[in-house]
Amino acid sequence: MKKQEYAIVDIETTGGNAGGSRITEIAIIIHNGTMVIDRWETLVNPEKEIPLAIFSLTGINNEMVRDAPIFDDIAEKVLEMLTDRIFVAHNVNFDYSFVRHQLEASGFKWTARKLCTVRATRKIKSGLGSYSLGRLCHSLDIPLINQHRAGGDADATAILFSRLLQWDLEGEIEKMIKKTSQDQRLPPNLPPNDFEQLPEKAGVYYFYDQTRKVIYIGKAINLKKRVASHFSGHNVTPQRQNFMRDIHGISFEVCATELMALLLECTEIKKLWPTYNRALKRFDPKYGLYEYEARSGYRYLAIGKLGKFQACIESFNSLYKGINILRSLAEQFGIDNRFCNYGMDDHGEFIPKPDRTNLPEVEQHNQQVENAIDFLVKNRPSFAIIDKGRSAEERSCIWVEKGHFYGMGYIAADIGFTDPSEIKEYVTPCRSNQYSMHLILAYAEKYPGKVLFKQNHKE
Repeated sequence: MKKQEYAIVDIETTGGNAGGSRITEIAIIIHNGTMVIDRWETLVNPEKEIPLAIFSLTGINNEMVRDAPIFDDIAEKVLEMLTDRIFVAHNVNFDYSFVRHQLEASGFKWTARKLCTVRATRKIKSGLGSYSLGRLCHSLDIPLINQHRAGGDADATAILFSRLLQWDLEGEIEKMIKKTSQDQRLPPNLPPNDFEQLPEKAGVYYFYDQTRKVIYIGKAINLKKRVASHFSGHNVTPQRQNFMRDIHGISFEVCATELMALLLECTEIKKLWPTYNRALKRFDPKYGLYEYEARSGYRYLAIGKLGKFQACIESFNSLYKGINILRSLAEQFGIDNRFCNYGMDDHGEFIPKPDRTNLPEVEQHNQQVENAIDFLVKNRPSFAIIDKGRSAEERSCIWVEKGHFYGMGYIAADIGFTDPSEIKEYVTPCRSNQYSMHLILAYAEKYPGKVLFKQNHKE
């Protein structure tokens, strides 16, 4: 049986992502599990300019690569050296994504099992202050000559790999290179235990960076499967590659239902606004219904853009919806249309109505406006959704107060209620928004048997 061989790889590039950058230098060292048996390196013409910042780091400039082979010319050599070998690198996903992407661009389909020496060192030599290649070489007394060049870094990685094989008394490397191992796809800086502790239950998960700052929040029906899906596939966009490198930890909170998970995700994102969460921002309401009084004493109703510190009577995702609500109120309560503003000018001021003749009496008009506002507020529903808990001993509960998401929580299964307001004592208050109310109302409509204590709500 042929002995397992390893291809230890290091590359230099024009930038940080495989989709928009190119390889400028590559070194491949073949290791048979005991010793180095082959070595090859070359500069590569990236067919694009090398940024000054990259030159400052690597020392590789445009002049040096002008007469070097382009990647197409070395693709077969690279493929030959990598085939049937474990792909080894320090922060392996970076080098692997570039090599695979450029081989594919040259017409070669290639995949391999991977071994990350960052992850392997964390397992075999835990507790070190830093796992960057330079710091490891210093702390482990490994010579690092010509740092930030492919050959120098590959030589140091090969020595580190040999040391790891000697120190690996628990067989960690053998476990890591199995095709079914999570180490084949986990981000390099993520402790395996953080992933392994994830349950196969509904809930919300948090990704953290090196400073323990939350950088992403997501919800899942199955936490383990959903988190694993982030790390699968071969996406070489800059955002994904930066995302993978930034993940240094995971935590989670189990939720009883998918709705509870959706609401918690929404609440936490609105509170923390993590760097990599973008999807929920499109659900932010953009317009509001406002009431104001002019110097003449007349009260106006107006639809305008939401301001950060402006309180509105109601908010809307679209100007169209807001205008329709205001027109409906004006018609129902006989409000003179001249006191209804349906938009703002370019300076954020409500557009005035020029006709000031035959105006209604102030008191009568203002009472009509007051009646319209009261109708809108009082017809908002208040209700609870009672559902299964995280265990048989509890139930989940969501409370909506006058059309706004008030809060959610868990109660003991044997607790009963005589007054709907009692539920408020058991929930954690949350900030309401249109997206959360859309989720709640859709769920209430789908599962009416779980809705209790509806008040002022016309079916």
